[in-house]
Amino acid sequence: MQIAVLPIGKFMAKTLPTRDYRILGWSFSLNPGPFNMKEHVIITIFANCGVSFGGGDAYSIGAITVMKAYYKQNLSFLCGLFIVLTTQILGYGWAGMLRKYLVYPVEMWWPSNLAQVSLFRALHEKDPKSKGLTRMQFFLIAMTASFLYYAVPGYLFPIMTFFSWVCWVWPHSITAQQVGSGYHGLGVGAFTLDWAGISAYHGSPLVTPWSSIVNVAVGFIIYSPLAGKNMTTTKILTPDFQLNIPAYDSYSKLYLSPLFALSIGSGFARFTATLTHVALFNGRDIWRQSRRAMKNVKLDVHSKLMKAYKEVPDWWFWILLIGSTVLSLLMSFVWEETVQLRWWGMLFAFFLAWLVTLPVGVIQATTNQQPGYDIIAQFMIGYVLPGKPIANLLFKIYGRISTIHALSFLADLKLGHYMKIPPRCMYVAQLVGTFVAGTINLAVAWWMLENIENICDTDVLDSDSPWTCPKYRVTFDASVIWGLIGPRRLFGPGGLYRNLVWLFLVGAFLPVPFWVLSKMFPEKKWIALINVPVISYGFAGMPPATPTNIASWLVTGTIFNYFVFRYRKRWWQKYNYVLSAALDAGTAFMGVLLFFALQNTGKQLKWWGTEIDHCPLATCPTAPGIVVKGCPVF
Repeated sequence: MQIAVLPIGKFMAKTLPTRDYRILGWSFSLNPGPFNMKEHVIITIFANCGVSFGGGDAYSIGAITVMKAYYKQNLSFLCGLFIVLTTQILGYGWAGMLRKYLVYPVEMWWPSNLAQVSLFRALHEKDPKSKGLTRMQFFLIAMTASFLYYAVPGYLFPIMTFFSWVCWVWPHSITAQQVGSGYHGLGVGAFTLDWAGISAYHGSPLVTPWSSIVNVAVGFIIYSPLAGKNMTTTKILTPDFQLNIPAYDSYSKLYLSPLFALSIGSGFARFTATLTHVALFNGRDIWRQSRRAMKNVKLDVHSKLMKAYKEVPDWWFWILLIGSTVLSLLMSFVWEETVQLRWWGMLFAFFLAWLVTLPVGVIQATTNQQPGYDIIAQFMIGYVLPGKPIANLLFKIYGRISTIHALSFLADLKLGHYMKIPPRCMYVAQLVGTFVAGTINLAVAWWMLENIENICDTDVLDSDSPWTCPKYRVTFDASVIWGLIGPRRLFGPGGLYRNLVWLFLVGAFLPVPFWVLSKMFPEKKWIALINVPVISYGFAGMPPATPTNIASWLVTGTIFNYFVFRYRKRWWQKYNYVLSAALDAGTAFMGVLLFFALQNTGKQLKWWGTEIDHCPLATCPTAPGIVVKGCPVF
């Protein structure tokens, strides 16, 4: 997006009239001067307000998609608009309240912003004369190469997304394919040559600190995935979208794959570990900052320069918090049957978001990894309101997704801090961007849900259809587990997975020994870098992420942030973050071009290189006597 804005901004600076206009005593010009870096940054931040952290549509669109496409609910557009806008504005309110802890301190450096800072500087600043390419030249070359290359895994040769050579060596072995498949198996030996696949779930590995990569790697190698069988949820639903208990008891109990069970268990541990880790390692700094409040006893260079601008008063953000809270409570009364979440459930969700946003923000601002607590939010409300999947979805939206939006806003506030954007200008841009982009997000999604036949229905659509909604399928599955079936049947007394609940306690105590060791041996700096929440984050994203996605992310991050940083440090300092931005930009441009020019028109290639990973036996059963089409019978 930053690349598309640049020529448009330059063109407008040359063509728009420069004279002043007056309206009601207010003077302004359509062309105040040359298109500069600050204008470029504020446009980018405006656009970022409508997306989730790391890109994509607003997270609340997923809940609306599940409600309409999977539960076939008659949701009104106005109710959907309330959901989208209130969750985002609520997040902006949290962000404003937490600026003094997560934006102003120099320790909160938000690694993901460094790539953007490098990109803006490459596009607007002239490098001093030196040997080699300038950052701008390097960016253009890398972006062009990335753009051209992505046509290969994105359309011509998709097998490069999951390169599972083990399946080629043993084409008739179920065991080998279950071990080697990058899409349906353990992914042993599999890898991806697709940048979109590498950066999809943990962000760009080039901007993640090496210590965080090591922590994620430790968590990743702890477990291995297996697959399970789908449950037909319509057989256990009542007409008002609640659990039909007799139908559930007679149809089937819910069984989780080892992958999903371990992912849930890691979520339990991650939640309590995050609270403990931040309290131990950052608690003193947070307390000191809260006592200093806005006195700014010790300012870094960025904060000193930002003193030239008027600050945004806290009451501006209080207005957003109170307004979004009132509208959310109003929605719970007006559309009570639709949303299933009562007013007290809304307030409970707000309290959870208030409690967790700060510790999660500290982790993300220092490691570039965001420990999620989606599972915890759904676990809590699942116990309180069992058998109500829509209420579970909405509680997650307000109790967890508002935090995601808050962290996205905070990251942009830090970017504005780095780039010296006036705070009040940031406030207006982020607020207006939220309203505009949120409304457009919903309008586009609504049109697709109303006009694309059988959207998200994998039983009807072809496996290579672009409308199968794999990301939203995971959201739907989570609503079934936590909302429809309920955690009491899975994790309560007598539940098959009751022992996983002990991981709450394990997670709470795991950071303690590392904190004690860091105090006993302060000269061993690496001990303080052991981050239990980030280690548990090695599980995160699977599903829908596969082991191949995460393993390739780890390898790429290790190459650049360890080997290149250690042996070619000057190159790394000059080009690493620029390369990350170039890879993202080139891949995004080609992805859009492929979709509108070829995939959206139904022009699909069919040949050996377009098959997923050539591991057709990876999902076959190994138990004796089971007959499945295309699979050998033991």
